[in-house]
Amino acid sequence: MKHIKKVLILGGTGDAVKLAAKLVDIPTLEVISSLAGRTKKPVALVGQFRIGGFGGAEGLANYLRENAIDYLIDATHPCAGQITVNGAIAAQLAHIPHLMLVRPQWEKISGDNWIEVETVEDAAQAIPASVNRVFITSGRQQLEPFLQRSQTYPDTWYLMRSIDPPDIELPNSKVLLDRGPFSLEQERELLREYQIEAIVSKNSGGAATYAKIIATRELGIPVVMVQRPAMPEGEKVTSIEEAITWLNSRQEIF
Repeated sequence: MKHIKKVLILGGTGDAVKLAAKLVDIPTLEVISSLAGRTKKPVALVGQFRIGGFGGAEGLANYLRENAIDYLIDATHPCAGQITVNGAIAAQLAHIPHLMLVRPQWEKISGDNWIEVETVEDAAQAIPASVNRVFITSGRQQLEPFLQRSQTYPDTWYLMRSIDPPDIELPNSKVLLDRGPFSLEQERELLREYQIEAIVSKNSGGAATYAKIIATRELGIPVVMVQRPAMPEGEKVTSIEEAITWLNSRQEIF
């Protein structure tokens, strides 16, 4: 009889949910998904899960040791940054195999008008002064830079879409509470209805929210695109199937 192995998935993305759903069907695996708890209404999860932070890389390493985790798979948002760094350090400290599931980023193509920046703070400053109506799609937890910008450009109107209400209320703004994926027709209609002149987005990659990028291309709307943070060294795959193959290659689990 094969020994059951424990897998911890650092989640929060659709890919993480799909990966967990496939792995729980493998009888030789015990799957635990971890969410940061930033979203009040997370998508339905399968298998075991925990919610909340670990207390940095050392805290995560302690969790891995105390719970006898055999494999760590990081399937967090590609722009998450710190948790990915912490995961790499923690796996090294706990001496366990570590994989990063990273969906390919969007690539600029003909017709795209991207203003590429490094951070959300840079994005707020990079919005052209002539733009009066902005669609913020970079997340509800990083609105402080736009609040500061509104002091310089008080006439700018902001539209923001998120799953949960933002912690900061921007003046002269509207919030849409919704969860993707969104169709191309939906995105076209939204940009037209609110007369959006520029959008702010993170380069999250994937198909779920790419329709907004296609719509901006069609309508000639500039995108202030926040690039992904540098990722730590380590093993990486770009698909759920490759992640399962990686697990299988570490030890015969099927």
